[in-house]
Amino acid sequence: MLVEIFPDYETLSERAYELVATLIRRKPNCVLGFATGSTPLGLYRRLVEGYRRGELDFSKVVTFNLDEYVGLPPSHPQSYHHFMWANLFQHININPSNVHLPNGMVDDIEAHCDWYEEQIRRVDGIDLQILGIGPNGHLAFNEPGSSLGSRTRIKTLSRATRRANARFFGSEEAVPRHAITMGIGTIMEARRLLLLASGRAKARAVRAMLEGPISAMVSATIVQLHRYAHVLLDAEAASELAYNHHDGISEPFDVH
Repeated sequence: MLVEIFPDYETLSERAYELVATLIRRKPNCVLGFATGSTPLGLYRRLVEGYRRGELDFSKVVTFNLDEYVGLPPSHPQSYHHFMWANLFQHININPSNVHLPNGMVDDIEAHCDWYEEQIRRVDGIDLQILGIGPNGHLAFNEPGSSLGSRTRIKTLSRATRRANARFFGSEEAVPRHAITMGIGTIMEARRLLLLASGRAKARAVRAMLEGPISAMVSATIVQLHRYAHVLLDAEAASELAYNHHDGISEPFDVH
């Protein structure tokens, strides 16, 4: 696992852009796994800017998103479908038929999850999965206690996650109680992982992920076992790390 620590969020986002843009240029039909939340927004802004400068072509890129709330239509302003189109897809030349997002409005969620897994298999898997990390150390919506071999499925959201997301909905009660999420097993099958973490609120989760034991109670710890995991942190997110940490800024180093 390669870890890089940067002085601030903007530098982290620029590095993330370099990595994703390089893949798109080398493999124009690459399969990208996308995440939502505030952390990847800097990356997405740069991808849009790269497209507008003529540096990137998304016409053959295929995408899969990690998760979606159950019960929110795609038009809902807090749906992840809306998030991805508003912040990335509508601003680039991606083919809508190449965009895959879980549908939280389907009647048969189990069948939909099976279908989602099949779509990933049909394109021979995800080349690069972009990830964030939750304050409790979860990946996607794989809450504490999730099976480390899990597949795409419905999950009940923890109180901590609903509390953390309440700021987007106006209250904790308004946050959906369930979500469709890629499983840990699905995520780990991506050929490369790119995990981004920013801010002091993520520092404990980052420490647990990189320096703690592998545990279903902190699903992000599973990245320790991925052959090609690349973690980008800003100084605040790295502030509680004990290993090879020098004033919050470091050259790349191997943790495991």
